[in-house]
Amino acid sequence: MAESTLARDAGASPDTGTGTGTGAGTAQAAPTTIGHPVRTFVIVGTAMFMAQLDNLVVTSALPSIQKALHAGLSGLQWTISAYTLTFAVFLLTGATLGDRYGRKRLFGIGLTVFTLGSIGSALAPNIATLITARAVQGLGGAIMVPLTLTLLSAAVRPERRGLAIGGWGALAGVAVALGPVIGGGITDAASWKWIFWVNVPIGIVLLPLSRYWLSESHGPSRRLDVPGNALVSLGLFGVVYGLIRGGQIGWTRPEVLAGFVAGGLLLAAFLVWESRTAEPMLPLGLFRGRQFTLVNLASMLMFFGMFGSVFFLIQLFQDVYGMSPLAAGVHALPWTAIPMVAAPIAGALSDRIGGRVIVGVGLLFQAAGLAAIAAVTTTTVPYSHVIPGLVLGGIGNGLFFAPIANLVLGSVRRDQEGLASGVNNAIREFGGVLGVAVMGAIFAASGGYGPTATLSAPQHFVNGVIPAVYTGAVVLLVASATVWALPRRARIPAAA
Repeated sequence: MAESTLARDAGASPDTGTGTGTGAGTAQAAPTTIGHPVRTFVIVGTAMFMAQLDNLVVTSALPSIQKALHAGLSGLQWTISAYTLTFAVFLLTGATLGDRYGRKRLFGIGLTVFTLGSIGSALAPNIATLITARAVQGLGGAIMVPLTLTLLSAAVRPERRGLAIGGWGALAGVAVALGPVIGGGITDAASWKWIFWVNVPIGIVLLPLSRYWLSESHGPSRRLDVPGNALVSLGLFGVVYGLIRGGQIGWTRPEVLAGFVAGGLLLAAFLVWESRTAEPMLPLGLFRGRQFTLVNLASMLMFFGMFGSVFFLIQLFQDVYGMSPLAAGVHALPWTAIPMVAAPIAGALSDRIGGRVIVGVGLLFQAAGLAAIAAVTTTTVPYSHVIPGLVLGGIGNGLFFAPIANLVLGSVRRDQEGLASGVNNAIREFGGVLGVAVMGAIFAASGGYGPTATLSAPQHFVNGVIPAVYTGAVVLLVASATVWALPRRARIPAAA
């Protein structure tokens, strides 16, 4: 889900690497082109589609994975979070490595790692192996995805760059919209393992094509922030581990407290390190601007509510309402597909009345949608009663994604846009990880999988879903309030 804030910056990024959709660089001279544009679009577009699809395609297979691997709630949470957390942490690193060692070379490495992670996921005999393989997939995606835009931007003439980037963004939107449907269809037709196996032949075909069809380019050589990456990775893992385990075994258990304490200390050390190192992976100076800070907070909260809710709603359709994986994906289309229609309209409106208003209203729509779904959810509710909430959520998604890029990029200097875009995407992905973890803990406190002595399995599950989804609605309300607190005119910090 990293597409929205990448596109505009990539359109202004020269092929020499002075600005990437997710990297750290500065836009400078007018770009020249390297490589064949159509071939490049086919390769990087396919790779990006495959990686973005894996953000949501797994959700439709979660009930099947749970039954096949005898996984509990924490196992399913880590199946999602291992991918998104690794993706978020290494997103900026992937772009930096590409600038330094060659984007074509790193793209091939990322594609290889992603393909190997897919093989490991398909072959996983237990949930622990699947989680590990998903983390490998996330690492490969984090290296590969930011470079898809840079390589495409370098291969297209300046006057046609907007069209190419628009096509790239459309592919990303289709991947998000069809993720649950494709995942459900594959799971229905074959098994959950095939949602990973389908990546393998694609990766095998793309690897030699990328070697011979893509042209190499480099960016400004930046020192890799290894200590910063290690600190933030371990710190986030500790916090997420505490959230997931705490909901299962209790918040005062030593291992849970250790996760929170260690994670918090490591994240504090990360901030200290980033404030002192010469070439930080996360320049804290960007957050001197009020708009940049608030937009990123709103983005994190939005993904918190959306990812956490989708995690449970797809399972609700299957485990409680008895839908097949494919049917569950199709029934989720009002939520996932409507943004493809709403986003262009929102983009046009934002040029007239400003992105702040559109995004704020969009988040209100999403909050209302989740609240409406939670209000009608029972073990026997007709699907028609759920549709209004799904439609509201879908419209809200579309209103959010189109203007948010301009709000992010409008809060920093022109030469900071690439870095700001990457930071926003990383924070959004981490918001999704937090949403799955926190809403999972709320679910576990009130419900769970399987029957109890007094409750049927469907009722037990619904009892957990309702407060979890209401929590998502409240978080989205806070996100909307954050957007309304944005200054009408951004004050861009003098230095970052």
